[in-house]
Amino acid sequence: MRLVLVLPALLLSSALAFASGAPTPVGPAGDAGKPRQTETKPAEKLPTRALGVAEHFVMPSGNIGCTYIPEGGTDVYQPPDGGPELSCDRIEPKYLRAILGRSGKATVLSDVGDQGCCSADRTIAYGDVWRGGPFTCYSERTGLTCERNDGHSFLLSRAHVRAD
Repeated sequence: MRLVLVLPALLLSSALAFASGAPTPVGPAGDAGKPRQTETKPAEKLPTRALGVAEHFVMPSGNIGCTYIPEGGTDVYQPPDGGPELSCDRIEPKYLRAILGRSGKATVLSDVGDQGCCSADRTIAYGDVWRGGPFTCYSERTGLTCERNDGHSFLLSRAHVRAD
């Protein structure tokens, strides 16, 4: 009879301890009554993508200026295809922009809303070559030719515009 009375009393005291928020015994008998400690690990740092730096250059005439955006973009601009991207603006006789992206043909935009050409600290002298990422540009008195390493290119000059 004693066993029958002791068992319900033991269950009742465990339930009251749980309801009151008291720590429940865990582990070996020597740990009874000690609060359970959980080990916390520092959060894993996700790798951050390093953003590149845009490069700007102009032709000696001041009529053509280019911006190179490396793969991944910069803190202010990310090319739609992830980059790299080379875009060159021509001011005269009509403002336009030629663009070479990561892949595909070069494009020429004749309705450029953000006209801001042509100032840069770096001038590519006639006869010089500029290289960045997969792009190479040739500065000549007759214009600027830029190509991607797969052969797609554009030419900008006062007299001619070509994109392929």
